[in-house]
Amino acid sequence: MGRVYQKYLSGSKIYSCSTCHCHLACHEDVMSKSFQGRHGRAYLFANVVNVSVGPKENRVLITGLHTVADLHCNVCQTQLGWKYLEAFDQAQKYKENKFILEKSKLITSEGGW
Repeated sequence: MGRVYQKYLSGSKIYSCSTCHCHLACHEDVMSKSFQGRHGRAYLFANVVNVSVGPKENRVLITGLHTVADLHCNVCQTQLGWKYLEAFDQAQKYKENKFILEKSKLITSEGGW
């Protein structure tokens, strides 16, 4: 199968997969820390790396019906959260093409590589 290509991030604070420590996002890309995931608190990010996007599905979430796709770590396949593909409520459109990462699936490090 070969080695998995990983992108390494730099910045003041890096969010990584809690299972394999693969870089996922920079602190500068956090849009909100007040979201709810499947397993508790979650963060909304503008950009993430080193994830694969699963098949899209319609889900009724706290804020209504959305089309989402689950996110998995490219290295260890841990389910990390989801990507918002479509919001049906006009007030929720800002979430489209943004990413939810569950706090319980993240670790943080200072400075990057």
